Amino acid sequence: MARRPARKAAPAQQADLFAPAAPPPAPAPVPLADLSTLPPVAPELWARLAYSQFRARFHLGAKERDYLASRGLPEVMRHAADFIATRLAPAQPARDGRQTPWRGHPVFIAQHATGTCCRGCVAKWHAMPEGEQLDAAQQAYLLAVIQEWIRRDGSQNS
Repeated sequence: MARRPARKAAPAQQADLFAPAAPPPAPAPVPLADLSTLPPVAPELWARLAYSQFRARFHLGAKERDYLASRGLPEVMRHAADFIATRLAPAQPARDGRQTPWRGHPVFIAQHATGTCCRGCVAKWHAMPEGEQLDAAQQAYLLAVIQEWIRRDGSQNS
């Protein structure tokens, strides 16, 4: 029995026209030239957060305090700016609702304590709608909230 001749290589296929578009790139982190340039946080936010038993249970542990002491607040806030820009600022963040770990970095603890851990919490606690990319002013506000919480928690448990 004779064998068929080998097939030619398949031609390159056309891209799928109905595939979802690639997500837009994440916005750049808010530049942190000086931590004192962050906007003020309304005192009412701290009162609202204090009423939440879930939010009030978060505090920096020994490892997070050591990390903060060794790196310093400016470096930790640079990390926070990167976390906000890559994990919260996009209109549709990857793994939204599960993108913030529960421990391992002072910013992660602060995010859960302040309702800045996912877009749903940001919408609920800070009135920034889901589905819209966060602008630089909104990112700066979230950084101010995180920074203030870290300062407050550090002074309470020192």
